[in-house]
Amino acid sequence: MKAEAYTIFIVEDDPWYGEILEYHLSLNPDHKLVRFTTGQDCLDNLELRPDLFVLDFSLPDTTGDKLFGKIRNLMPGVPVIVISSQEDISVAINLLKMGVTDYLVKDDTTKDLLWNSIIRIRENQSLKKEVEHLREELGQKFSFSKTLIGQHESLKKVFALMEKAIKVKINVSITGETGTGKEVVAKAIHYNSDRKRKNFVAVNMAAVPRELVESELFGHEKGAFTGALVRKIGKFEEANGGTIFLDEIAEMDLNIQSKLLRVLQEREVVRVGGQEKVKLDIRLIVATHKNLAQEVKKGLFREDLYFRIMGLPIHLPPLRERGNDVLILAKHFIDAFTKENHLEPIQLTKGAKEKLLRYPFPGNVRELKAVVDLAAVMCENNEIRDNDIIFSELREEELFTGELKTLRQYTCDIVKYYLRKNNDDVLATARQLDIGKSTIYKMIQSGEIT
Repeated sequence: MKAEAYTIFIVEDDPWYGEILEYHLSLNPDHKLVRFTTGQDCLDNLELRPDLFVLDFSLPDTTGDKLFGKIRNLMPGVPVIVISSQEDISVAINLLKMGVTDYLVKDDTTKDLLWNSIIRIRENQSLKKEVEHLREELGQKFSFSKTLIGQHESLKKVFALMEKAIKVKINVSITGETGTGKEVVAKAIHYNSDRKRKNFVAVNMAAVPRELVESELFGHEKGAFTGALVRKIGKFEEANGGTIFLDEIAEMDLNIQSKLLRVLQEREVVRVGGQEKVKLDIRLIVATHKNLAQEVKKGLFREDLYFRIMGLPIHLPPLRERGNDVLILAKHFIDAFTKENHLEPIQLTKGAKEKLLRYPFPGNVRELKAVVDLAAVMCENNEIRDNDIIFSELREEELFTGELKTLRQYTCDIVKYYLRKNNDDVLATARQLDIGKSTIYKMIQSGEIT
């Protein structure tokens, strides 16, 4: 398939030199060349939307710097190369300071230098387009309908709060149990806001060693401490113009909390070992699975910082309180798994659905995905049955405390748990629980234990 034409405006009043440049650049069949002899002719044809300008510095009606200034106002972001017979370095410096992409002196090497310069410019433009495309894809990926799957009323309240968050610059605090999707919500807010073209920077405070937290967040200068061999830009600077997401904010120690408070109050950061103040324009989103108000009462979290970061609070409900959303999510994850692995569609049987609905999912959405992914691997004939659904032994004990059940239901859960531990050995389970083996057989025959 033929590449899309790359339009280059050549503005050169010397006919002979203009023809040389046009011929040389036409060797690339992708180039569409349009030549002018005056700056005004160039400006009168901007509706052709050139991808690049090549300007002679000395033109009959203007100079390269003045023409560049007009082009920049009318078509900001389009690269401009200036070619001049002047070797005065101050002219080149001034043009480059103004924002000219490249400055070349007319001599025997100009054609080759121009060719190489255009190659570099096109590569950079291609990278920018790719980044822009990826950002658009991220925006689509983190649209509300694709990030939080479900129809429960509690989830609709979360959507309403997220809608409010994307319209303003207020800080956002997200709470919820582990695995409920706090970072997913943070990304959705960022990529649907007017900051989506800037960085989203996530920091898990529980994963950063205490002695490195300050440097990680605020950066450091070369020689600030042993091992600081080069300057390091901190996460706050990296997120400038965009969003910084501090996950597990409750794990931050009091010393760092006081420094974070100052950064948020002053809207500026000073790197460790430095003096320069870097102004910040950031959106702060924090998350925790703990009750921050209780942490404040315990003296583990600063009250002034608590009120500074609270902003708009969004609470994510645990999966066990979202009813049939469990099945909606399970189907979503199964469909995604089969598509990713090029498998035939897989269905959940009635027994499998009932088993999923009975389980409290202490690991929430994250645990559900792991469970159904494994079930999709274990199942036969493209059908997930109840025995294909395997819950982690790390979570089994929570079956007895995670939801409201009758005594009979708890009894069945206990028997089922120890049967699994004993590889379905009824006699060993009966001895361990000090009950009759006939009691277990009756539970199995009645369908209470599957």
